[in-house]
Amino acid sequence: MSEILTVDGIDAYYGEVQVLRGLDLTLQKGEVLCLLGRNGAGKTTTLKAIMGLVAVRAGSISKDGATISKLAAHEVPRTGIAYVPQGRRLFAEMSVEENLEIGLMTRRKGQATKNRVLDLFPLLRSRLNQRSGTLSGGEQQMLAMARALCLEPDILLLDEPTEGLMPSMIARIRETVVGLREAGVSTILVEQRVDAVLAIADRVAFIENGQNRETLSVDELRQNPEHLRRYVGVN
Repeated sequence: MSEILTVDGIDAYYGEVQVLRGLDLTLQKGEVLCLLGRNGAGKTTTLKAIMGLVAVRAGSISKDGATISKLAAHEVPRTGIAYVPQGRRLFAEMSVEENLEIGLMTRRKGQATKNRVLDLFPLLRSRLNQRSGTLSGGEQQMLAMARALCLEPDILLLDEPTEGLMPSMIARIRETVVGLREAGVSTILVEQRVDAVLAIADRVAFIENGQNRETLSVDELRQNPEHLRRYVGVN
């Protein structure tokens, strides 16, 4: 596999508070890369840095060899990177369809794209006229992912997509991520559920104190689970 995204030694800040310190990361085409680490390690900040949502003062981020770390935040999705943040961030007063239209407009996609996305989440077809704020937690997560996929991205960033969901919804989200990988979409996944990571990830990057300490394949991690205790605090 070849690299589609390269994060090269970035320092990232919230105001004057530095969170990422020389962080390096690579994402291969068609893989699922999971970021694991304790709370506050810098996992979410890594995703936000890629999306241009936090200040990157050193290092660079490139996609397909082109630097994107100097782009404004609204320009990054147009490069083919979609982001589903923790908490979903839907427009609660808008309908399901209106939320999807926002995703479609970002990269000027049309009805055919929306139909393909709704094929992934058929439940949303019956909810198109419903206000998104009245959906269940699992349905809102589906909508957040569907809106992101309306961009037809080749990179998808997911931050805690299974948080607070019941097992059936968690299984559906996992199936979607696996299906996207088979379709060639590369995914960076922030996830606390180790069982979810081992089930769908190709590689795992352990983030600690704003740095990528180690990146291992899932097979290597299964052979040496001590890394989970060291970086995440689980056996």
